Amino acid sequence: MPIYHIVLFKLKPGVTPGQISEFVTVAKSMVGKVPGLRKLEANTAHISTAHRGQGFNLGVVAILDKGEDIKVYAEHPAHLKVQDIRMKICDDALAYDLEYSE
Repeated sequence: MPIYHIVLFKLKPGVTPGQISEFVTVAKSMVGKVPGLRKLEANTAHISTAHRGQGFNLGVVAILDKGEDIKVYAEHPAHLKVQDIRMKICDDALAYDLEYSE
């Protein structure tokens, strides 16, 4: 069954819009490179609910084909590049994987 891989991030103070844009661009570029990764969206919190984010102000939702793809995704060189950027701009991250039926 497919997986929603959801990750929330707390940005470090002083992170610029350019740094966020780079993160989003590189994250989205993983589609087509990482086996099993169907789609990925990344963005800052929507203004209507940002106040409820408990400090998490950037998020990613990736759709993977199946549970086994989580490990492939996590270890893929394209994802490791995203991780390197994340380490520079984020203080904390929270990941959650949700299996769903189509």
